[in-house]
Amino acid sequence: MKSLGGTLPFSKDIEQSSEGYTEHVFQLPRTLELLTCIGSRELRKHTVWFGEGGVVSPLLADGATVSRQFLLPPAGRTVSRLVSSELGPEAAGTSPPNGSSAPRALGSMGKKKKGKGAEKTAAKLEKKVSRRARKEEEDLESLIAEFQSLDAKKTQIIEIPCPPPPPRLNASLSAHPEKDELILFGGEYFNGQKTFLYNDLYIYNVRKNSWTKLDVPNPPPRRCAHQAVVVPQGGGQLWVFGGEFASPDGEQFYHYKDLWVLHLATRIWEQIKVPGGPSGRSGHRLVACKRQLIVFGGFHESTRDYIYYNDLYAFNLDSFTWAKLCPSGTGPTQRSGCKMVTTQDGNVIVYGGYSKQKVKKDVDKGVLHTDMFLLKSEGKEKEDKWVWSRVNASGMKPSPRTGFSVAVGPGGRSVLFGGVYDEEEEDSIEGDFFNDIYFYEMEKSRWFAGQLKGLKSEKKKRRRGRKTEAETAEEDESEIPTPQGPTETTKEVITEDGTVLTIKQVVPAPSMEAEKSDSEESDEEDEAASGPQLEPHPRSNAMLAVKHGLLYVYGGMFEVGDRQVTLNDLYCIDLHKMDEWKVLVEMDPKTQEWLEESDSEEEGDEAEGAEGGDEEDDNEEDSEESEDEQHPAVQLGENYADYLQRTETYWLRLARDNMGPDAKEKKVLKVAHAMAKAFSDGGEQVH
Repeated sequence: MKSLGGTLPFSKDIEQSSEGYTEHVFQLPRTLELLTCIGSRELRKHTVWFGEGGVVSPLLADGATVSRQFLLPPAGRTVSRLVSSELGPEAAGTSPPNGSSAPRALGSMGKKKKGKGAEKTAAKLEKKVSRRARKEEEDLESLIAEFQSLDAKKTQIIEIPCPPPPPRLNASLSAHPEKDELILFGGEYFNGQKTFLYNDLYIYNVRKNSWTKLDVPNPPPRRCAHQAVVVPQGGGQLWVFGGEFASPDGEQFYHYKDLWVLHLATRIWEQIKVPGGPSGRSGHRLVACKRQLIVFGGFHESTRDYIYYNDLYAFNLDSFTWAKLCPSGTGPTQRSGCKMVTTQDGNVIVYGGYSKQKVKKDVDKGVLHTDMFLLKSEGKEKEDKWVWSRVNASGMKPSPRTGFSVAVGPGGRSVLFGGVYDEEEEDSIEGDFFNDIYFYEMEKSRWFAGQLKGLKSEKKKRRRGRKTEAETAEEDESEIPTPQGPTETTKEVITEDGTVLTIKQVVPAPSMEAEKSDSEESDEEDEAASGPQLEPHPRSNAMLAVKHGLLYVYGGMFEVGDRQVTLNDLYCIDLHKMDEWKVLVEMDPKTQEWLEESDSEEEGDEAEGAEGGDEEDDNEEDSEESEDEQHPAVQLGENYADYLQRTETYWLRLARDNMGPDAKEKKVLKVAHAMAKAFSDGGEQVH
């Protein structure tokens, strides 16, 4: 057997590859693994022992030849190619010669040789990491194709009035440029065991507060974490780029790089197939700017690795061509999930985002970005000359977070809503969710927090005697009163699967002006009669849209312990007045399902029942009750105090199961009593 290093004692002839080699230098003795190929597809792995005397004891199956990516030691070097253990079962009898106990683990990869040959080799190996991974990818593509074949059967446009769409996050919500409508497309839903992807299309009429499902032939494949923008040309167009498709178990991902347009006037989907666009990705950002669609950032993830982007592409809406932009200056680092908006003078602002960095092998660190950049067009050929510059914004900035949502509001302001800050510990990640609003004045480069000012009908009557001061304060929309300790209320919602969710709602404190007017006038009771103003539950990955100066917030998610709660509620607020949130669609408990939590509870019940039997008996009794979700029924004429005394043990156990073993006893007791009261007040009495 000949190699680049001379003759070595291989028991089978091995063809020499024309491809490049991947170098790996290590101290002998050591083992390495050979990747072999039988036929055109089947991969096998063999162990070879490297000792001081060279290569000995190759373990090759009869008739197997290394026709692809085999490894030989060139002169003066020892060469190996790391092969994943996922390729197949370990070769039997792979102990080193002479009874040595040298380890089978391979060392770290060395640097790849430069050149197209080495790059081509690496690309081939990346595609052939393992038979199982390749099969899963093929299954994923075939699953997408199967869904597309079902969509291809749609031959006509069908418009059907419908209830609110099912819960989802990472969808797109866009305001129609001409009609009083919002357009919802795509998204995802996870029930604890299975991931559902959507490519459905819903239209929300902001005047009628009604939903319509729109079935259009030839839609884009199902996806989430895509980006969509609306432009007014041609009666309105909804442009969609990228996103991802996930396997039902959420372990495999397919990233799209396709570009679609929905012609709103004719209600026709069209795929725009032109070369030169961005690679497949999700979590990127897309804005319309001067007859162009600008794409920035995002990420691509596979079973083995991930990559974050900070590249920049422009799609020309006139010529239908892609161009990669290479701005001068220092721009943002690689990231996804950032804020990206267009200014009134045709520039682009990028803020925040998230990325991951490798700390060491199999260990990653999440990075929250809080920096801001301006992408500005310069020169006569504005579409060809772009410059990045850093922006040092003033004012009250949002706290660090991910999963926030952004829209462009009136008056040259962008709106940032919600998000989550994850505190990573050794064994868990604890998320702190937000429902606050931050405005960014693009012309002044200034942040300020949005605060509810309350209804002003009564205040205006009482302030006629101080016109100048009041009018000046109202004209300056950016002057926000200092918050005076908002309070938080909880609402217990019993879902269809029997779980009780604690929904937080924040009641903002009255402004300083309101406190003054209370002392000046006695008719404040009329204003107080309207009740506290409630806000949406804190959440991340919600969908935002602005229409007629109103901000609409739809869906998103939050977490309760290990459970993910995906929402389908809809709120709106007047961005000019900032007086109150209006609940247009409440969360429907019947849409909440969490299979993983239910299964784990059943397993725990079986274990405990085997020991004492009481827990299992209790569950059997509960399951025999009617549709009031297994909770103890309220007896006829029984008040809350009596009901709590009779059922407190049950509610404490339920609260503990829902909140986890680390929750404090005081809080568990409080939540248990709140759940009992919510059920007692709303439950049917047994006659």
